Amino acid sequence: MSGVLGRLLTALGERSCYDAVSQCSRCGYCEQACPTYVASGREPQSPRGRNQLARLLLEGKFEDPLSAREALSTCLLCGACTSVCPAHVPTADIVLEGRRELSGTRSAWLRKALHHLFVRSPDILAILIRAGYALKRSGLSRLAARSGLLRLIGLRALAEADAHVQETPKRLLFEMLREDTSLKEDRAAAWRYFASCGPNFVFPRVGLATIRILKRACGRGSFFDGRCCGLTAYNYGDLDTARALARMNIERLESLRGEAPLIADCSSCAAFLKSYPQLFLREADWRARAERFAARVRDVVEISPSLPKDALREAFALHDCCRARHGQGLSQQPRRALQPACARWRELPESDVCCGGAGLFAFKHPGLSEAILRRKVSDIAASQARAVAVSGTSCLIQLARGLKKYYPECRVVHWSEAVCEALDHEDG
Repeated sequence: MSGVLGRLLTALGERSCYDAVSQCSRCGYCEQACPTYVASGREPQSPRGRNQLARLLLEGKFEDPLSAREALSTCLLCGACTSVCPAHVPTADIVLEGRRELSGTRSAWLRKALHHLFVRSPDILAILIRAGYALKRSGLSRLAARSGLLRLIGLRALAEADAHVQETPKRLLFEMLREDTSLKEDRAAAWRYFASCGPNFVFPRVGLATIRILKRACGRGSFFDGRCCGLTAYNYGDLDTARALARMNIERLESLRGEAPLIADCSSCAAFLKSYPQLFLREADWRARAERFAARVRDVVEISPSLPKDALREAFALHDCCRARHGQGLSQQPRRALQPACARWRELPESDVCCGGAGLFAFKHPGLSEAILRRKVSDIAASQARAVAVSGTSCLIQLARGLKKYYPECRVVHWSEAVCEALDHEDG
């Protein structure tokens, strides 16, 4: 296993993939922090097990390298193991290197199609998404999923996605923001809003709530009309697409005057935008440009709007998005505004444990995802919360389904929506 990136940015500095995985002493501190290990009890599905498999791949000691595929594919990439690891071994990055090495030409047609849509034809992508929503509203997509047709043609994940995602917005977020004259580009802008794919295509209401918060807390800003951050492509082995999208976003920000921060309201996307330098370790010029770009990125939970005390009367809790807590080190920041505004704040047990959403994980590994979800909902029920705030799109989708199924007395909202509920109390 040579790895596709080859070198990684780690807590110990830039390292080769082999040097990074060699830091794992197999001590086992990571195991109870790993949701997949806790759910399955299987050593290969623990962080140290996955690191050992990656090391064996590097050393060429596998007669059948594809036998490592299941263990590597079932990693949530949540980063909890790295947070508790004494050596801060970057297990998620190592797992991704292993996945890329094993992927070969598997699903090459799909990667090419997605590259074309995201990089060359984003308008066609938007048309396809609108068409998909129209089919879902008509009931035809559910019929196709229930008939087994999608599974028969190898699109089981699409059938799972249809069952998970309930919202079907009639207008996409970028369409509304392009029409908002108050968000036109201005060199005096105090902020620029990055529309992540989740708010852009699935939850426009989240993006609108974020815009309201930014206007209120930070003053005048603008809409950064860029491209997808590239996270999904990166996680599923398509580095060419991830780099192409990163270059487009970097060039777009460089073309705008001023030094306003770039705000994203999906913590997974914010974390990936901050990690752009990882994509260009072998390209000195682009690495420097990526570092300047990353330094300007902010997760919306880093904004601290002033909210009225005890404005939210429900019992409120916060689920820490993995890519906020472990990917960006943001723990107190999302609580800073919300906690004083909640009359009945509940701190979740294991609030930093993944809910099992993790991008496409819930669609690709529904059984394992469901086991992790039940544990999370059990923690929420134990707290007697009636509302849970999250800052990641996958968390929003996953917990909406899990709460409806296992604990319908509680609802899930995005952090931005919870903040806006408190503002409504003040304005009302």
